[in-house]
Amino acid sequence: MVPEGITPDVRHDLFGGRGAVKVYNLDPSPMPPFAAALWCELDAGGVVGRHRQEHFPEIVLGLEGDGEATVDDRAVPLRPGSVVQLPLGSVLALRNRSDDAPLRYLILKARG
Repeated sequence: MVPEGITPDVRHDLFGGRGAVKVYNLDPSPMPPFAAALWCELDAGGVVGRHRQEHFPEIVLGLEGDGEATVDDRAVPLRPGSVVQLPLGSVLALRNRSDDAPLRYLILKARG
């Protein structure tokens, strides 16, 4: 379920990818040790391009859909219940493998 009462920031072709990603900031003033909690929804067939984790280590939690996370050139499934760890400096790309349903995931950014 998409968060109610929060307006998403819609980003297109993120990091050179393809399609739209709706990003819902769940807590505009998160508590330490967290820097951000983001609920994301990637369009069917969409891609988030390769990008380096430069500021915060992250955890990506799969919520709904069938996707793939590529971390430092290693592909791992991103499905409900999946946990993808992204240490500072790692490189991430995401792909929604579905042609007809969004990929939903949660990003938790930790302060270093």
